[in-house]
Formats: sequence, C-alpha cells, structure tokens
Amino acid sequence: MDNRTDLWTRRTGENHTLPPRLRLASTGTLTYGLPVGEVLGVSTLADAELVAGASGLDRVVQRLNVMEVPDVLAWVKPNELLLTTGYPLRNRPAALGHLVTGLNERGVAALAVKPGAYLDELPAEMLARADRLGFPLIQLPEHVGFDDILNQVLTDILNRQAAILARTEEVHRALVQIVLCGGGLCEVTEELAVLLGCAVLTLDGDQRVLARAGDPGVLRALEGWLDGRPGPGLHGDRVVVPVAAGGLGHGLIAAHFPGGDLSDTEVGILERAATVAALVITKQQAVAAVESKYRADFLRDVLAGRAGDGARVVAHCAGFGWDLDRPVAVVVAALDLDAGSTDDGTAKQAQERLAAAWEAAVRRRDRSAAVAAFAHEVVAVIGAPAGEALTDLVGGLVREVSAADSLVFSTGVSRTAATPEALPGAYDQAVKAVRVGRQMHGPGETAHFDALGVYRLLSLVEDTAELHAFVREALGGLADDADPEAADLRRTLQMLLDTNLNVAETARRLHFHYNTLRYRIGKLERLVGPFTEDPHLRLNLNLALRVLRMRGI
Repeated sequence: MDNRTDLWTRRTGENHTLPPRLRLASTGTLTYGLPVGEVLGVSTLADAELVAGASGLDRVVQRLNVMEVPDVLAWVKPNELLLTTGYPLRNRPAALGHLVTGLNERGVAALAVKPGAYLDELPAEMLARADRLGFPLIQLPEHVGFDDILNQVLTDILNRQAAILARTEEVHRALVQIVLCGGGLCEVTEELAVLLGCAVLTLDGDQRVLARAGDPGVLRALEGWLDGRPGPGLHGDRVVVPVAAGGLGHGLIAAHFPGGDLSDTEVGILERAATVAALVITKQQAVAAVESKYRADFLRDVLAGRAGDGARVVAHCAGFGWDLDRPVAVVVAALDLDAGSTDDGTAKQAQERLAAAWEAAVRRRDRSAAVAAFAHEVVAVIGAPAGEALTDLVGGLVREVSAADSLVFSTGVSRTAATPEALPGAYDQAVKAVRVGRQMHGPGETAHFDALGVYRLLSLVEDTAELHAFVREALGGLADDADPEAADLRRTLQMLLDTNLNVAETARRLHFHYNTLRYRIGKLERLVGPFTEDPHLRLNLNLALRVLRMRGI
C-alpha cells in the first residue's frame, strides 16, 4: 500500500488501493477511463494480441463502438475502442492503412480486428502505419464475441468512475464538515495536503496566497512557478483548479506532486475542494460586508456627532483597530463620474474599487487609520503629521490610488482635528474642499480646506439663499445664466478684475480690439455701476462672481 493509500485508509477507514493514474488526452485535459494496456488485461481479451502500435498503450478508452459501415470515420468519437471484423472493407484491404490514419486523427484509442471470416491477415501497410503513429492495433481471437468485450470493458470503466465518485464525495463531505465546524481556508488547505500527500496553495483572484500547506521547499517552488500565471489545468506534476461561485472567479487552488503523476481520485478531490473553498470565501465575503457596513455606520455617526463623547468614541474605535486619540485629518475621496457612467451597477462597482484601493493605500501608511466607504464617497481619518508632511502624505495616497486604477476622483482634506469632538467639523471641511476643488478646477482635483482662500469663507455661509440674493443684487441682469450675452459680459468683467483693470492686457487675453473692450466697459458700468472708480464695488463684484463659480455648494 503506497503512502496516499495509507492516508486514505486512516481518514476514511476504507482499505482501497488508489486507482491507476490518469492519462492526458490530445487536448491536454484529464480523461477518465482505462488505458489500452489495462483493457488488454481483461479476461475476454486474454488471448488477444497487440500486433502494432505498442507505444500507444497509454491511450485512454472511455467508450466502445463497432464498425459496421465503410465510412465509419464520420461516426467515431475520441477515446473509443473500435471493434471490427473487417467486413465493411473486405473488398478493399488497401483502405485499411488509410483507416488507421483517419482513426488516429480523430483521437480513437485503438482498433481491435477479428480476422478470419473476411480478412485472412492484416496488411503490412496497416501494421506499419499503426507502429509509426503509435496507434494500438489489436488482433482478436475468433472465439470471443463483441458483446462479451463490450460488457466487460464498459463495466470496468463504470466501476472505476463509480469508485472515484464515491471517494471524492466522501472527501467532499469531510471538507464541508471542517467548514461547518468553523474551519477556514487554512484548515481546508491543510487537510488537502495531508490527504493527497502534496503541497497545496490557495490563492485569491489576484493570485495572492491565502493559505498554504505542505513541504516548505516545494511550496516555494510552486509559488515561483505560479508567478508565470499558468492557466487552470494539468501541468505535469502540478495542477491548477479554479475556485468559482455564482459565475464569479474567486481564486485558484494549486497542488504540486513532486516526482509523481496525478491520479483521477486526486483530481476529483481538488475539484471538490475548490467548491468548498468557494463556499468559505463567499462566507468570509458576506461576513466582511456586514462588518464593513457596521464600521462605516459607526464612523458616519462619529462624523455626524452622534456617537457620544470623545472617550466612548476612542474606546469603540480601538475595537476596530482605529486610533482616534491623536491629531488626525479627515480625507474624503469622491468619484467624478461622467454622464455616460451613471448606470447604478457601474457606479457601485466603481465605488467598491475606489474603496478597496483607498483602504489598501492608507493601510500601508497608517495601520491605525479609520477607512470606510459611504454611499458616494470614501472617508479616511488618518494621523496628521505637522506642516507640509500632511500635504505630502495625501499626495502620495492620491497618486497610489490613481495608479492602481483608472478611476477619476476628487479629494478634499480637512484641517487637523485635535480631539474626536472636532471630527464632525473636520468632515464638513473635507466635503466642502471636495466640492470647491471640483468646481474651481474640474475632476481629479485635490483640495485642502486651508488652501481655499476666499472660497473657504464663502463655503462657511450656510444660508445659500442669502448668497444667491447677494449675487443678484451685485450683478443685476448679469446673473442670468439663461442669457448668453450676460455670460459673455461676466467673462469680460472677471478678466478686467483679474488684471486689475489693465485694459490692454484684458484685450490681449480676450482677443478683443482695444476700442471694443472700451465699449464693453461702458456697457458693464451702465449695468452694474462705476466699478472702474469704486474699489468697494469691485470687491462686491469679485465676490459675486466667485459665488457664481461655487454654485451648488
């Protein structure tokens, strides 16, 4: 009894020998059945003689067929053992050589011929071709009936497959029991390594190792081989099986059998183990989703000032691994979705990707930071270093997340919050920084609340109706967005204010003739007043134009 058989006996209490090894079909995939060499060992073929193609004895027989018509090539299937008396080609013995070539091209396992009644002997050309192609050619004794061969060989194939299914089902139940008793991927992987006597790795969708078991040296070799990203399937003494559930790929299970081949039982166990691993992963994802929602809900309460006093917030966050008992800054990242990307499913996937990328980037820099995904933004509460170091820290985070994904997002950074009680205000500052930065500079902007200048003051005005009333009073008819001429005149007015009323420079920037600009200045003064002479009026106009640019805030 070999080592794997002994392991099976200890695990199941059954004393079976493991079935012979599988062979590879021409496609490179595993096939269940009997090699031609074993088929020749059944009792009904005891007197049969292999007359050619001895190098093909490892071809796998999965089914049997009888040749009754000359054009049998249209009806044969791969891995068949074809039986014939030669009757269909009795008048064309030369065609038997071409028959061997055609059967070999279609993946037939072997051809068994019963000469005598219609063929005195097999042609030399037929034997030569069979030897050249490694196609087994079997000469049957006259006293053996085809029905006896069919019954016995098919029975052996079915018994083999039934034994494989019974054993893999037993292992499947054992692995499921591990999960039901609270075991995870580590326990499932360790059980596989013991049952199969090999090294096993369980990997996620990005081929990061989730669990490992087996000889450390073999595991290192297997990991190095997996760096080449081999696809699922059999690769010599290694096999890779996909872990999938619900049409989604969750990773891979890879096994390495140094110096050995895979058996059909082992492959079946790995496939069943992949199903169990998918169950574990989906369970972990469900638990993680619930925990993530709970953490996000609590952080939302903290940022809204509903989580209680500072001591309670610090203690509760410590249970999540968050340290808020230190100077921190709130960073808000919000997706910039264009009009063509408003589909709910697409937006949700993008939000999940952004959250995962931000959490990974933040964790690498500050393991005690709080990170959570809200409905339309990702919020991070990170330790705030002094001075420009915070700007550098956030800049590095934004660059890393942007490089990891093609998503475009705007980022807002608050002032430093010294205590948990200051976090609601800091969150409000970061949200406003996102909105102002996006309005001022477009998508993908990173804005710090302290660097917003006058926009910071304007954003602190909570009564937006009062702001809009101020705009209408200062600009009058120029505040009308529906009037293209008003919008054009506002642009001229803004440029004049930006150049400190330098008419020549304004005309150059707007590509106007000098006299055209003088005419426009006169028109503007009739609409809003003598701004070229009144500095207080210029201040009001400048503020009104800034408020217009902040519309929606």
